[in-house]
This record gives sequence, structure tokens and C-alpha cells, in this order.
Amino acid sequence: MDRSFRHVSKYRSICAQCRTRLFTRRPFARSISMSMPKAADPSDSSPQTPVNAQASSSRGAGSINPPADPSALPSVTPSNVASQANQDQSPSTPASTGQAVNSNNFVADSPSINSAKIDSIGRMVGDNSSRSTIGVGAVRQPHHLHVYSTKHNTHITLTSPSRQPLISVSSGTIGFRKAMRGSYDAAYQLGSYVMGRIQQQGLLTQIHQLEVVLRDFGPGREAVTKILLGSEGKNIRGLVVRVCDATRLKFGGTRGKKPRRLG
Repeated sequence: MDRSFRHVSKYRSICAQCRTRLFTRRPFARSISMSMPKAADPSDSSPQTPVNAQASSSRGAGSINPPADPSALPSVTPSNVASQANQDQSPSTPASTGQAVNSNNFVADSPSINSAKIDSIGRMVGDNSSRSTIGVGAVRQPHHLHVYSTKHNTHITLTSPSRQPLISVSSGTIGFRKAMRGSYDAAYQLGSYVMGRIQQQGLLTQIHQLEVVLRDFGPGREAVTKILLGSEGKNIRGLVVRVCDATRLKFGGTRGKKPRRLG
């Protein structure tokens, strides 16, 4: 029994003639036309019906339609295939001197002709790249304003991006002595003095970015912060990009000093 009739029970409602058409295997041979479609002959006076016109247009669009007579197909043998492959791989003759032909039959200019074009394009790209990279690779480093505030004194140091000191002053520099050097007023006047000196020396044109580094928790820490937020620091306040704390933290370490006892 043929394998096609294994599941014939599914189609018991179909008549015997239709069942025979469904499950009978017929030999099928696909034929492909190797010739190009022929153009319409203007001298042909045969009437074009809508069905014929649609069939002819579909054939011209590249669809595969088997011919009516299978004997009209060209014979395909191994010798014919080999000869066709050799014709496809044979290089064509160069069109003229100074041109090269590759395996895909593409004619390209010789390197001697393209060298001038490549050099000119390379010079243009080099000029544009040099102009576009100016100011891009160089990253501006900030200046640093160090505020070291202890309970006995306040030190303010302005350094360049290379860590070279530009201004370095303390409360004793502006005339405070002994215990007055650690007071809030001394630190406030010191901060005001530093802001005025930065403007007098013309350092505002050199400072593009400024980092404020605070250290320790003396009265000068709050005083310098007020100076930067007040009218004295209005020209420098916009240049500040970062405020950080550099207070030293002791992890273990040596034994602390004995607390002083009075009385």
C-alpha cells in the first residue's frame, strides 16, 4: 500500500475521484529557460487579449514559465557547463594603457593616476584634522585655593595647576600677633586680603577653573567660606568648580597628647 494512503481516513468525506487526484504522485519536471525574453515584434498583428497581455508581461518581469514543448529545452551536459564557466572567468582586454581589469571585469584607474588624487585628499583631511584638534586634546587644569585653618592660625595658599605657589599668606602676615592670629576676625580679614591681591596681580585672567581645598576645622574655615559667598569673592565665585576637604584622619597612630588641666 502506498504511504500516501496512511492517513486517508481523514479524507473519507472526499469523493473517490478527488481522492485519487490528491494522493496520486505524478512526475514533475521543472524547466528553466536559458534564453532572454524576446522583444515584442511590431509586425505581429495577433490580437492581445487581457490574458495573453498579462502572461507576456509576467514573462518579461523575470518569472519562470515552462515552455509548452519540453523537447525545445537546451541540453545541459558537463562539457557545456565547463565551457560556460571558462568563458565567465576569462579576463577581458584592458581598454587602454594605465587601466587595470580585475576578475569581475571592472576597469579601474592605475595607481599612478590615483596617487595625485589621494595625495590632494590626504592634504585636505590633514589640514581639517589639524584645525579641528586645536584646543580639543588640551584639558585645562584648575588652580587650587588651599585653606588651612587651625585653632591657632589660618593659612591661605593659591597654587597654579603645576602646584607652584602664587600667593601664600597667613594671619600673621597682615599684622595679627599671638592669640589674635587664630580668631575669626583675623581669618576674615585674611580672606578679604587674598581676594584683593588676586585682582591686583591680574591672576583672574589666568584662572579658568578653581578648586577650593579646606583643611581642619578652625574658625578660619567658616570665615573664608563667607568671603567666597560675599561681595569680596564675587569675581572668583563663578570660577569654583569643586570644593573638597583634605583634613587628615588618624587611623590608630601614636598616642595623643595628655589633655591640659587647669586649676
